[in-house]
Amino acid sequence: MRDVMKVKICASIWVLWFVLTTGHTQGIHAYNGADKDTGTIKHFFENGRFYGHVRSYNSATVNQKDLSNYYAWGLGGGIGYETPVFLRHFQLGLSGFFILNIASSNLAKADAQTGQVNRYEIGLFDIEHPDYRKDLNRLEELFLKTRFGKKSVLTVGRQIPQSPFINPQDGRMSPTLIEGAVLDINEGKHWKLHGEYLWRISPRSTVRWMDIGESIGMYPTGVDMTGKPSQYKNQVQSDYVGILGATYQTKNWNVQLWDTYMDNVINTAFVKIEWQSTPAGGRNWMAGAQVIRQNAVGNGGNTDPMKAYTQPGSGALVFSGRIGKRSPKFDWFLNATRITSEGRYLMPREWGREPFYTFLPRERNEGFGDLTAATLNTFYKLQKNIKVEVSGGYFRLPDAKNVALNKYGMPGYSQINLGITYQFEDRLKGLSALLLVVRKDEQSNTYNNYRYIFNKVNMTHFNFILNYLY
Repeated sequence: MRDVMKVKICASIWVLWFVLTTGHTQGIHAYNGADKDTGTIKHFFENGRFYGHVRSYNSATVNQKDLSNYYAWGLGGGIGYETPVFLRHFQLGLSGFFILNIASSNLAKADAQTGQVNRYEIGLFDIEHPDYRKDLNRLEELFLKTRFGKKSVLTVGRQIPQSPFINPQDGRMSPTLIEGAVLDINEGKHWKLHGEYLWRISPRSTVRWMDIGESIGMYPTGVDMTGKPSQYKNQVQSDYVGILGATYQTKNWNVQLWDTYMDNVINTAFVKIEWQSTPAGGRNWMAGAQVIRQNAVGNGGNTDPMKAYTQPGSGALVFSGRIGKRSPKFDWFLNATRITSEGRYLMPREWGREPFYTFLPRERNEGFGDLTAATLNTFYKLQKNIKVEVSGGYFRLPDAKNVALNKYGMPGYSQINLGITYQFEDRLKGLSALLLVVRKDEQSNTYNNYRYIFNKVNMTHFNFILNYLY
């Protein structure tokens, strides 16, 4: 399978190169012009857009004494191409990406104290084959765009997701991707409409394309409502995901309404309202509020409750808010989130990160109910190309043994993130560097059980990432 994908990617890139460099082709009527060469295939492809991405990612996790530590260095690169518009309305695009494991600890080896495996570094490569050391390849994009109206677009095929709950979550080597039909209607002055029908997903940290149900459970699955290991991996019966979104945008207001329907599993409604003051001297205030309502759909994914993703009749309710101020040198945001005790907030971690205002990179609050979180984000712009982030938060979770509201046995915790971003200039324009250090500490009872600690709390996580976009 890997060899087949490698051949597909190499063949696609070779075909593009051949077309671009061969002048002995017959013309096509894609352009109007007096030059005799403007009707050739070569001229047509020369007016398209090449883009690419190279990433180097160093990651290391230092756990509490007596527990395993890990490190990894991944290197990857990709190239993509999008044709110019032809036949007045259409565009084609494709891209591929490869990943190399330059160096790493044994990511398939379980920790001796807990029997658990690596959590963070494994995500740089293929979580399905953590001991695979050769190059990984994935054909990421392959789509046809149809443009109509003033700015509206219908895109069919493999593409990058852009919705609140299914998104690239690009915190590793390559992002989550979707296959489906995506419609963006941008004809109004203030309104935008968005619709998606998805039939396949390729989660981050994998190289395969999967049916909707198969893609749920690739990441750790936690425990079910009885405290036993969840059994829904490869058991979820769901054929598609449908998404509807509407955005209203003015100078001071942004209102978004979204509904994400997972066939036979769960429906998630999302409302976000944000306000910002009119800038004065480059400074402005902002405030935002979110409400998320979930309800189980059908049988929750399987007629056998032990193999279902969620239980029929279950649901969850989430509130999240923010207030902050932006300025030329310093931004700050104070955030809060409340997941009520009605039930667990659920969303496949394979598909994207949560949109809560309290989200801090390298941890999530999916799988929990009765959660209260408060965070503070600060961003300081030392220079136009240097940005420093210091963010911290307190997350009060239900007891780690409360399996009904704590899917992953996570204790309450505090988290501090330090991030430094540097944007290179001149000849290195397009290159950026990020140093991210994450510290998490327990804030509730762990019952002297390392399984509630390992890769969860009392740990420091390091990331050094180089990105080059062209």
